[in-house]
Amino acid sequence: MTIAFRVYGVAQPKGNMRAFMRPGMHFPIVTDSNRSAKSWSQLVAEGASRAIAALPAGDRGVLDGPVRLTLAFYLPRPAKYQRRRAPVAHLTAPDWDKLARAVSDALTHVVYRDDRQVVEAIVGRFYAPLDDAPHVDVRVEPTMGVVPIAVPAAPLPLFAEARV
Repeated sequence: MTIAFRVYGVAQPKGNMRAFMRPGMHFPIVTDSNRSAKSWSQLVAEGASRAIAALPAGDRGVLDGPVRLTLAFYLPRPAKYQRRRAPVAHLTAPDWDKLARAVSDALTHVVYRDDRQVVEAIVGRFYAPLDDAPHVDVRVEPTMGVVPIAVPAAPLPLFAEARV
């Protein structure tokens, strides 16, 4: 079962969690440093739910095994690129890993049981085309995992022999 869908909106990164204690309280209050991340996660979860509902009845359900997650983020263009050609890759903040973490967390319990099932991730950040709104394209599919890359062993460093 492969699920692919698009979510329109400006992708929000998963912020850092902060915990603090108020005087007289016996438990910490935990907050997210990005307030917009929760609403973005809800949009992604809703898009996933709609994509699953469009599948044939036999293919619906939560994935159990290892999963490949492919994400293409199309982020807003800066003002200097509104009228002229922009570079394809988006090289400024936010970081790809925080964007991917927000989407991965939003898909938990909707597409797969837990985000620990994601064993492969392909993530790209691009500028949105001039004629299109910012969005993210998401594809989730079962996988057997990739074969680890073979890196040749580095040669041993040359040391000068100490002469006495």
